[in-house]
This record gives sequence, structure tokens and C-alpha cells, in this order.
Amino acid sequence: MVMDLLRAVKILVYRGVIRICVLKADVVRVVLGAGGTSYPGWISTDYPALDVVDEKSWGRLFKPGQVDTLLSEHVFEHLTDDQMLATVANIYRYLKSGGYIRIAVPDGFHADADYIAQVKPGGYGPGADDHKVLYNYKTLSSLLENAGYKIRLLEWFDEQGKFHYESWDTVDGFIKRSTRFDQRNQINPMTYTSLIIDAIKP
Repeated sequence: MVMDLLRAVKILVYRGVIRICVLKADVVRVVLGAGGTSYPGWISTDYPALDVVDEKSWGRLFKPGQVDTLLSEHVFEHLTDDQMLATVANIYRYLKSGGYIRIAVPDGFHADADYIAQVKPGGYGPGADDHKVLYNYKTLSSLLENAGYKIRLLEWFDEQGKFHYESWDTVDGFIKRSTRFDQRNQINPMTYTSLIIDAIKP
């Protein structure tokens, strides 16, 4: 009982801190599922202070059309199909027109079979026991376009196992698990990459 009360108070305090940061920000940039990461100029959020699936949870922190930019690194693979559809609808509601979310997820078209074995739902990699979906550029692009977004692919493997890269700026959203920044890529830059895509609200 006491622990539940303390947890509830902690969540309320965390939400209060987020709301203050939003009010003070000239540009509202938000990290979803931050997991302890913190970037200058970005507001870190985590479950349960922000439940991305629950529209009411968004409404406790933001006004519709208030958010300029969102960043989500290796979060959405933990959502079911229905949860993902609810989440992208919520994001669309709270993004400004012209705003975007930068998404990074494990890449289902990665050319290395061992990579796929690690990241697939039930895979042996860290956190994969909770993975619900393994996206590739076609499935994620289709989902986002059907939700009303314009998409910009940044890093991805195609069906033939060829890697593609479009230049992107870390200021617009830093992705650690990328070909440039993942420490596992020091010898082979393709060891651990992500499917990285910007979804833009028209």
C-alpha cells in the first residue's frame, strides 16, 4: 500500500517536471521511452508518466499540435499492432503541422541472420523477449503512410540485403544504435544498425 502510494506520487512529480519543461521550451522536443537517456534541448519521458498508447496520458502533458519533434529509439518493437496504431494516431494529434517523429527500430531486412536471431520477437538479444513486431522499411513505411504521415527513410536494408543511408543530423534526433554511432560497428559498420525513419505530419 505504502509502496503503491509512493509510486503514484513519483509519477505525479515526474509529470509535473515534464509539464514545466514543456511550458519553458521554445521548441518542444520529446524523447519517448528515454530509459535514462538525456539530450540537451530534449525532454525525456518514460512509461508510466507518459503511456504512448493512451491518448489521455498525452493530454496530461501536452496540448494537441504542441510538440515540434519526437524521438523514439527501439521502443515501438515492444508494442503490439493495435498498440502501435493507437500510438501513431496519438503522435499525429499532438505533433505540430510540419513536425515529425524520428523512429529507430530493429531492421527486419538486415542482411545478417544472427542479427535477426537477436532482435526478432523471442530472440536472444537484450530485451527481445518482449519484442512484439520486427519491422522492415516496407511494413513501417506503409503503417505510417496509412496513418497520414509523409515518410523520409534515413537508414535501412532492402529486400536484397543492401544497406541504404541518407545523411541525417544528430541535432534533429540522435540515434545511438545506428551505423555511425553504435560501438559494435567499429570494425564492421553493419554489425548493428537500425531501421531509421522520419514520419512527418503534413
